[in-house]
Amino acid sequence: MTKTWSILRLAMAALILAAILAEFRNSLRIVPADGSSTSTVLVNFFSYFTIESNLFALAALVAGGVWALTRTGQEPVWIAVLLAAATTFMAITGIVYNLLLRGLALATTPWANEVLHLIGPVFLVVDLFFAPPRRRLPWRAVAAVIAFPIVWVVYTLTRGEYVVAPLTGDGWWYPYPFLNPHLQGGYLVVSFYVVGIAAAFTLVAWGVVAIGRRRDVPEPVAVG
Repeated sequence: MTKTWSILRLAMAALILAAILAEFRNSLRIVPADGSSTSTVLVNFFSYFTIESNLFALAALVAGGVWALTRTGQEPVWIAVLLAAATTFMAITGIVYNLLLRGLALATTPWANEVLHLIGPVFLVVDLFFAPPRRRLPWRAVAAVIAFPIVWVVYTLTRGEYVVAPLTGDGWWYPYPFLNPHLQGGYLVVSFYVVGIAAAFTLVAWGVVAIGRRRDVPEPVAVG
């Protein structure tokens, strides 16, 4: 079971990598408007939380898969935390996209878009429930998981006003409309979205750690 699931993790990692590369290639086709640059387009690409969450997933699936294929026993704590973070980020990516962003006109590669926003998130959630039990993490791991999204929001809101939008030439650029104060009528509405998403991250991270703690089977202790 462990070996089979490890192979599934590596296969999913390969599919996620292919999807990221397809979207990256698609982003290179964007012709920057006056005032922006190709480097801006590339930095913008890696500023999407979707891309970052899938990179986390890619790293976690490869690390977890390789460890189980080459070692015995539970994975080290850093892999367990990485898996918890990837599951949390991918779950939120799937929820936010399918509730708030699906249907918007986006310049994406259709199959890759589905992998990054639906297939990948579903796999990570299934992995949480049905893969060989992950290492039991302490509750403080929740804080470690949500630290990255907090930094990402601060980065996004700070950088947004200093970037020229490549497609429109606007003097600002935000990866998602709900974080764009120019579309939401100011930062007050954006702050409500931020609070709501922060609460969702905390709740999902807590759930991921809780499920891992419940499913964990302590290793037998040798007697005698």
